[in-house]
Amino acid sequence: MNKSDLIAAVADKAGLSKVQASAAVEAAIDSIVDKLKQGEEVRLVGFGTFEVVQRAAGVGRNLRTGQAIKIPASKTPKFRAGQVLKDAINR
Repeated sequence: MNKSDLIAAVADKAGLSKVQASAAVEAAIDSIVDKLKQGEEVRLVGFGTFEVVQRAAGVGRNLRTGQAIKIPASKTPKFRAGQVLKDAINR
């Protein structure tokens, strides 16, 4: 499922037009991204938790030359599925 499929599904289930569903999906995604940028976690009870985790700096290797390269520290988004979502998938 891609973003346009998600918008169509939201429109169908919520009885909205695709324009309204698109605005709702965009607003939800933007809100999640804004909170993650601020370093906050976003908990959607029953669905899961979005959070930002710090990745440590490290050393990697260029596979063509074998030369060691430095990989800088970075932040990355992480999603942990909630129990309700896990149960729904495993039924």
